[in-house]
Amino acid sequence: MAHLDTLTVSDFEPLRGQLFRVADAFAAELVEVTELPGGSGGRAPFSLVFEGGPGQPLPQAMYPVHHERLGESEIFLVPIAPDRYEAVFT
Repeated sequence: MAHLDTLTVSDFEPLRGQLFRVADAFAAELVEVTELPGGSGGRAPFSLVFEGGPGQPLPQAMYPVHHERLGESEIFLVPIAPDRYEAVFT
């Protein structure tokens, strides 16, 4: 996967609706890609929301996330609902 510091909202927008493998444990669909206000000079901050996973959500932590086009990278995921996880890039 490209270095996390170089990824932008436009890298993920075309992947909305596609599956990502989380921690080699489950597949989660990328359901939201949102550019966030703020940022200073560099890339605009953005968030990703993934849907899927076990009934008991994983705790917030760094997890390996894999997509066949982007490869694998460690992403900090926060459970925001029983089957939803958010990653925020600043």
